[in-house]
Amino acid sequence: MPASSLPRSRAVPKSGPQIAAILFHVMHTGSVQPPAAPRRPSRREVHGDVVDDPYAWMRDKSDPELIAYLEAENAYTDAVTADQADLARAIYDDIDARTQQTDLSVPDFVRHSDGRCYWYYARTEKGLDYASFHRVPATDRDQLPDPNAQPGSIAGEELLLDANLLAAGQDFFALGAFEVSPDGNLLAYAVDTTGDERYSCHFLDLRTSQPLPDVLPEIAAGGCWAGDDAFCYLTMDAAWRPDTVHRHLLGEDGDTVVFHEPDERFWLGVGESRDRRWVLISAGSKTSSETLLLAAGDRTGGPRVVTRRRPGIEYDVEVASDRLYIVHNDQADDFALAQAPLDASSAADWQPLWPGKPGIRLLGVSAYDQALVVSLRRDGLARVVVHPLTDSGDPGPGHEIDFGEPLFHVDADGSEDADTDRIRLSYQSMVTPEQVLEYRLDTGERRVLKQRPVLDHPVLGPYRPEDYVQRREWATAADGTRIPISLIHRADTPLDGSAGCVLYGYGAYEISIAPTFSIARLSLLDRGYVYAIAHVRGGGELGRAWYYDGRLEAKEHSFTDFVACARHLVSAGYTCPDRLAAEGGSAGGLLLGAALNLAPEVFAAAHAAVPFVDALNTILDPELPLTVVEWEEWGDPVHDAAAYHRMKGYTPYENLRPVRYPAILVTTSLNDTRVEVTEPAKWVARLRYDTGATANLALRTELVAGHGGASGRYAGWRDTAFELAWLIWNTPPSGDVAETALSRT
Repeated sequence: MPASSLPRSRAVPKSGPQIAAILFHVMHTGSVQPPAAPRRPSRREVHGDVVDDPYAWMRDKSDPELIAYLEAENAYTDAVTADQADLARAIYDDIDARTQQTDLSVPDFVRHSDGRCYWYYARTEKGLDYASFHRVPATDRDQLPDPNAQPGSIAGEELLLDANLLAAGQDFFALGAFEVSPDGNLLAYAVDTTGDERYSCHFLDLRTSQPLPDVLPEIAAGGCWAGDDAFCYLTMDAAWRPDTVHRHLLGEDGDTVVFHEPDERFWLGVGESRDRRWVLISAGSKTSSETLLLAAGDRTGGPRVVTRRRPGIEYDVEVASDRLYIVHNDQADDFALAQAPLDASSAADWQPLWPGKPGIRLLGVSAYDQALVVSLRRDGLARVVVHPLTDSGDPGPGHEIDFGEPLFHVDADGSEDADTDRIRLSYQSMVTPEQVLEYRLDTGERRVLKQRPVLDHPVLGPYRPEDYVQRREWATAADGTRIPISLIHRADTPLDGSAGCVLYGYGAYEISIAPTFSIARLSLLDRGYVYAIAHVRGGGELGRAWYYDGRLEAKEHSFTDFVACARHLVSAGYTCPDRLAAEGGSAGGLLLGAALNLAPEVFAAAHAAVPFVDALNTILDPELPLTVVEWEEWGDPVHDAAAYHRMKGYTPYENLRPVRYPAILVTTSLNDTRVEVTEPAKWVARLRYDTGATANLALRTELVAGHGGASGRYAGWRDTAFELAWLIWNTPPSGDVAETALSRT
């Protein structure tokens, strides 16, 4: 993708008089004024509280006036960020230069039911946005294809699917499923071409490369095979909640409903056991869960409940060859481990294996014939512990796999095959590019199968981890709680307040933000910046208690924690308020918006991505996607007056103050079903009206995209470069730091 394509061109729309007026004004005066959204009376009365919401009309995403307003904001944003184009182009060139664009994933070994074995892998090629998917026969597990092989150089390679061909002519493209049948003869794949996460599932005969006539429209992401001729998939209700599991028999009409979930708090998932004998159906709310097992070959019976749901009890099931492993929170907030017979049907069948320990969050287990692999989180970092099986088949004493860095992230990627002597680990840190490791279950030996390449920069030369420093800091919250911060900067960046800094936060759903590597982030660090992650309460970094202390009645801890982290970075000399930027997306956008209302003076700039900033109005509407399932996360303001007033007290949209806010960039997508475009559009309109913000406030909407933004890697790079350029432009480091960075870049 040539650098001259940056920034992305946005054509003048045929409709929208505001846009034409903006462009006319720019051409004839050299200045620009932002669009003014219409204000219309709209009364909300809940629990005796009366509120006028002048931008409630924006709820209708199909309203031509809303589309015209979003297009006008895009034109305005292009105009006021035009001076940043060269910087954005330079950052894009950095990413382009450092990324190995023709590449191969590490091949995965798969043994099919007919005894055939294959290596499966994905390939990317320079100039193409999407991956192609391939396989090649496997004869020896120790002789995998060269992960650095060039296209066409692997003998016997078979092309399964080329996403670039599927995406041709589409403004958006995403795969929601890629599942090969147990016998290796068929492929099920699902595609989304709008960004609304509603997929169409198709089937290929891999023996002939010909499509089958079967098509499953309007389904949710995911799905799994139930034998060689049946595919299980999910459909959604009107609120976008996956609520029904279906079984489709290839070549037949009239799919069977396997399971339907009527409770609007519960969200379904479907998958298969490692040995492919069982289909697992999971039903989960924010506070309780249930798992059902269906024999893969059963075409008439229904699924069996492992243990019926109980309020407040969550559990996951891992199927081994002769037993079930249960990870659960029954009398163990940070989760315990039990085992049960394959035919277990209640918690009375569970036999304790590990009672759990506060502060050690048990995340899950993977069962193999030789060992049980346990994933957990301790001290804010993910860990992997391997328990070899004894002669009786029970897990023996475990040993944690050690890594020599103070901050890191590791995932047990696992294996398709239970009968294996090795597993894969995905490892990285803020300074170590992602590695795929092979770990031997029998000997404990490990080897790096591949490390993500970081190519030489044309000016800075090769990437050297020793040029950067990662560390853990601790901020002190208002109530005395210590809040961890993960951060990285160049070793030669002065820590005297003169550096720029970007502070990222999320803080919801018990999601932990891992200290991972980013090629794009190097462009920020090399320009004199510190990058920091605030691990605020509401996330899961320090166990289930950390999550509980940042949700429902304790939600405001997330916001005050984020402000405390920002102030700590200033007091510790990492930056100063004139050079500190905040960043958050989705629920992290709620965090950011609330923090800006609490302490706008602490930040110089903020980037809010698909931000959940009109949370109260959204959670008050049960017909909107996700609302009912979210009541257990935020509270139920429809039926609970206390929850209503609590949310009203922190929702960013309803708590703006007539003060000077930092520069704010808001990015969103028209087809987002998780956070409707209505929320950021209303927030920006109200910020403009209530605070008089003009040039320091910009809204950019992807008009064909969903929650994750534009599809295609080059479009993603362009968006990232634009956002980083905006952050740098609005939080420039001091003269000396900037001069040093300029001499490097």
